[in-house]
Amino acid sequence: MLYERTAIAKKPEQIIEAEINRLRETNVVQPDFIIQDPYIFEYLGQDVLQSEKGFEQAIIDDIENFLLNMGSGFTFQERQKIIEVDGTFYKIDLLMYNRRLNRLVAIELKKGRFKAEHKGQIELYLRWLEKYEMQKNENPPLGIVLCTEKSDAHVELLQLEKSGIRVSQVITDLPPKEIFEERLNKAIQRARETYSDKHFLEDDDEN
Repeated sequence: MLYERTAIAKKPEQIIEAEINRLRETNVVQPDFIIQDPYIFEYLGQDVLQSEKGFEQAIIDDIENFLLNMGSGFTFQERQKIIEVDGTFYKIDLLMYNRRLNRLVAIELKKGRFKAEHKGQIELYLRWLEKYEMQKNENPPLGIVLCTEKSDAHVELLQLEKSGIRVSQVITDLPPKEIFEERLNKAIQRARETYSDKHFLEDDDEN
């Protein structure tokens, strides 16, 4: 069900088809093909989500598994990267780089629900990275907020994608088997309907 968790799978069918066609034509991978929601870190255990610091330490303690779970192309750059803006110091929880996206990725870890103020925080980090760290051949930095609860209404209203920000929920316990079966059946049904529609159109064109 990995595809079902990617950001691209949650978009309308017309956008999915357009993005896939663009990928075929340009071979340029967009963030939504790589970023997942939710991220499943089953190996970490529920206890590590009790605090942001504990979550961060658990990631560092097993960075290999974390990178594998994040998806293709992620490499670790720095932990608690310090940046300075007008004499005020900030810390980026985790700084990554994605080879397929060719861009820096700033990751913020949040315990609890995503809040509106989180956007301003990570957006500041992205603009700093863009000005001081981004190389000439790279794409603008990307921000990912990993939180234990996600507010879809906040994410939609804040239009985060326009700022290069994605929000993903983190879970450490896999949902019951019945939920996976239900989602798989729905995915199969959508695929059948899509194939059926295209097959019908092709037959109609031939006639």
